[in-house]
Amino acid sequence: MQLVIAAIIGLVGGLTSGLFGVGGGIVMVPAMMFFMNMDIKAAVGTSLVVIVPTAIAGSVKHYQLGNIHWATALSLIPATMVASYAGAWLTHVVASQSLKRAFGAFIILAGIKLLFFDKA
Repeated sequence: MQLVIAAIIGLVGGLTSGLFGVGGGIVMVPAMMFFMNMDIKAAVGTSLVVIVPTAIAGSVKHYQLGNIHWATALSLIPATMVASYAGAWLTHVVASQSLKRAFGAFIILAGIKLLFFDKA
């Protein structure tokens, strides 16, 4: 049953990844925590492993559609890689409860911004 739940989470995460550019952190992490009783640290790590093939598949299609701003992408990659490594290291230092609260606050603030303050 856990594998079926994981597959459903993967379908929703993949769809939202291609559609909105999110899926791992915003969709799969909370879903794995809620539906699979996974610790946030394990959910984050699992999500990151899944993001690689998900990002490749979505990137290929967005490339075909002409939806990639290459100069920005190339500027983001080095800093993102370094910061991602540092963030993964921080999970060893920060308590799970604190990570959950910070993650929840981030989602709420991002949602408020998109709902009420996005001009596009």
